[in-house]
Amino acid sequence: MMPAAVETGTADAVASRRRWRTAAWLRRSCLLVLVIGQTLLASWFMLSILPYNGGNAVEIGMLGLFALLFAWISFGFWIAVAGFVLRRLGGDRQSLLQQQDAATLAATPLARTAILMPIYHEPIERSLGGLSAVYRSLERTGQLEHFDFFILSDSREPDTWLREQAAWAQLVDKLGAAGRLFYRRRKLNLNYKSGNVGDFLRRWGRDYDYMVVLDADSLMGGDTLVTMVQLMQRHRMVGILQTSPQLLNGRSLFARIQQFSSQLYGPLFTTGLAAVQLGEAAFWGHNAILRVNPFMAHCGLRKLPGWGLFRGPIMSHDFVEAAYLGRAGHEVWLEPGLQDSWEESPPSLVDELTRDQRWVKGNMQHLWLMLGSRRLRFAHRMAFLNGIMSYLASPLWLAFLVLTTIATTRMVLWPINYFPDPHQLFPLWPQWQPLRAATLVACTLGLLFLPKFLGLADAALTQRVRAFGGFFRLLGSVLLEIVVSAMLAPIRMLSHSRYVTAALFNIKLRWAGQNRTSETGWVEALVYQAPGSILGLAWALFALWLKPMFFYWSLPVALPLIFAAPISVILSRVQLGQRLRRRGWLMTAEEAYGSKLLEEMMRSPLEGIQQPGFCESVIHPRHNRLQVALARAAPAGPRRQRLDALAQRCLEQGPGALDRTEQSLLAQDAEAMAWLHHQVWRVAPGTVWGRLLRREITRQPVPRRTVS
Repeated sequence: MMPAAVETGTADAVASRRRWRTAAWLRRSCLLVLVIGQTLLASWFMLSILPYNGGNAVEIGMLGLFALLFAWISFGFWIAVAGFVLRRLGGDRQSLLQQQDAATLAATPLARTAILMPIYHEPIERSLGGLSAVYRSLERTGQLEHFDFFILSDSREPDTWLREQAAWAQLVDKLGAAGRLFYRRRKLNLNYKSGNVGDFLRRWGRDYDYMVVLDADSLMGGDTLVTMVQLMQRHRMVGILQTSPQLLNGRSLFARIQQFSSQLYGPLFTTGLAAVQLGEAAFWGHNAILRVNPFMAHCGLRKLPGWGLFRGPIMSHDFVEAAYLGRAGHEVWLEPGLQDSWEESPPSLVDELTRDQRWVKGNMQHLWLMLGSRRLRFAHRMAFLNGIMSYLASPLWLAFLVLTTIATTRMVLWPINYFPDPHQLFPLWPQWQPLRAATLVACTLGLLFLPKFLGLADAALTQRVRAFGGFFRLLGSVLLEIVVSAMLAPIRMLSHSRYVTAALFNIKLRWAGQNRTSETGWVEALVYQAPGSILGLAWALFALWLKPMFFYWSLPVALPLIFAAPISVILSRVQLGQRLRRRGWLMTAEEAYGSKLLEEMMRSPLEGIQQPGFCESVIHPRHNRLQVALARAAPAGPRRQRLDALAQRCLEQGPGALDRTEQSLLAQDAEAMAWLHHQVWRVAPGTVWGRLLRREITRQPVPRRTVS
């Protein structure tokens, strides 16, 4: 017989699920009515503007594309409005945080939780420094005993992963984290990040109830992590609890604008989105907690069985894992009320677009899953569609501009067809309606920009204005952000259109670590933006030749494309971003009031320490001892013979004679590294290793090895 406590808990869970599903159905229905109604009205207005009132294929195509794009914009607008209203009402009563009182939640016992940080060729001081800040924050809660930390490396370059290992060992020593902070590097990085997490689960997953996944630039507060575990403990059907990470630590002008936007507008959108999704939210891949057992049981990602893009490993795994858990009966929640969840923005437009190139291909793969997977919940199919449209909207907009150009060209250069319908009795006098068109454009821009002013009003009503530098600086920052966003929109449109096309043709992408610090150089920007600049200039010149009025309409799109290179260079400048910060523009609460987490990350225990690469790990006795202790010795046989031959060649010709794969093979073998270290200290001063040894002794004190 089932115990009474379990029966009560099960009954409460069933009643809670019934309540939030009813609320979700009502909210989604209301959203659908608003979006469809608004889109139909705008499409009717658009139809009255077209010269032939939709009487030919070009205008029908324009009307269809306009309806899709307007519906997409309308959806975002109403999500922001819903978020604003709910924040004015004190939050969403259906959210997990508001379903129980604070005292009951605080008294909830914790369970074993693993905190994972998958990394791939990341800046070591930043990523591990951030992890040390999370560790110390958890330590201050008094609940550290329930958490273990895992650094999961997929780095391939031997210098990089050797530095990671040395930094991990130093961090363990400085934090006193022996037996609590672990490092593992996969030798084969199959299936990207999801494969790395899967490798952890196969080895240690059964030892933990929950896992928190962080990105290399993630930062989370200890109190937030404890609250997340307690929420999972109280809601047993929740498979994933996703926080809403905001951006921080932006230094360049581009990063600071992105950071300002996320902190001012982000709460509106995430509150509205969470209110519509409720227990069928999406998983964003990081800054979230997952229930390990159901995740292991239901989220194994099979390779796609189709063709081209839709064949092979799933690149963007997070939405898929949320959908699979939902299909298995578990809930996925987005909780905007969880604070102290952070990540960093790419420092420049070029870096953002480079990252998007990988994301586009992963999101386009979701077309197969959205249309072909069985028993997925409707909300998760819509989450797939939302992710797809975040990039597919760009080629749709580009196609709309192309059709607009064709329609204008026909009106100016071709004979007017007064009888487009062969059965009509009276002639049709085609004409543009510039005033109506301007009205429609103004309404569309209102849908795009009104949420930004709702964010400003939300800051004023919640007394957060001081955190953004005061009202007038806040207003100026909003206007600056609007101008920059308008300039970046055409550049992103063209780049995303190119990426979507490349994805659909299954052009292979290189998986690489992200740049998180560097500015964009002029040569890089000119090369990267040249195709778009040439296209924008050609379009503007054609519009000027065709019709002056059309030229003026083209300028908001053409000018940013023409000047894309200087725009991207200027926005990447750290000096400009810091100058605006000193004057109180684009400010955030962490900069105005300070942040313990951010301060600890900036005071990383690894700051200023030069980590050893391959050469240093061979030469330096302490570094060599660490690497020999972490490596394994290959047994006798062909592999041992190959390693011995590589070690001999490395000794005779220097490390430059080996490629990165050969250096990695040696660095992973304890016997080869110990032998090389012993031999290097005996070489003649004029040899390659002799010069490297002298340089290492000059650069830092090295205890001289006694050679027998």
